[in-house]
Amino acid sequence: MSDRQAQLRAVGIGILLVVGAYLIGQIVVTATALTLVAAGIPVLDQPTLLLGVSVVMLQGVTFGGVALGYLWYRGDGLDFIKARVPSKRELAITLGGFAALLGVQVSISLTLARLGIQSAQNTIVDIGNQNPIVFLLLIPASFLLIGPGEELLNRGLVQGLLRKQFQPMGAIILTSILFAFVHVFSLQGQGKLVYLGIVFVLSLILGTTYEYTDNLAVPALIHGAYNATLFGLQYLNATGGM
Repeated sequence: MSDRQAQLRAVGIGILLVVGAYLIGQIVVTATALTLVAAGIPVLDQPTLLLGVSVVMLQGVTFGGVALGYLWYRGDGLDFIKARVPSKRELAITLGGFAALLGVQVSISLTLARLGIQSAQNTIVDIGNQNPIVFLLLIPASFLLIGPGEELLNRGLVQGLLRKQFQPMGAIILTSILFAFVHVFSLQGQGKLVYLGIVFVLSLILGTTYEYTDNLAVPALIHGAYNATLFGLQYLNATGGM
């Protein structure tokens, strides 16, 4: 197999893993929801409960399950995923990465506002505005499920696979494209491309921290802290605290 063929194959596998994990996750979420309905729990009529099921079964169970299942299939084992308790240096990088994400997010938001450009909105925000307690519940979920699950699949597995065929920056960029693309399924309103562009830029930072530290715990913590901060701000906004 030529280098070009190997690269194309790696990209194809990355696409299948990211899109496939999302589709499998939707099946798992639906099956879980229907099971709960059959047990007398009306999750389909309660968006808050359905969101909870989605977070647990999609980010927590499916993303991690697909990543670990693929590694088992390849025979790579957990050694493929570079994760450990962060050192003091890595904690400093984590804080820097978190600050960078927030700084970039604020800068882009201010620029878009000045230009009059609208960005789409994640459906989670709409659900949370109807029931602000959702935002509070999503704060611990960001650290326990969303950050670890999404980073395990995207950085730990996909970026790791692409890194074998591409230079570091190439692997980071390609992974970020896939990471941004899959978010399109959770958006509503106009400005979807703008939203995806923002996610792409933020993903570059996450991918860079993983490449630099070779420790998945770093981007997972950054991702979790970033999401938790946004959910906290959304709660304050929804309850009139801002």
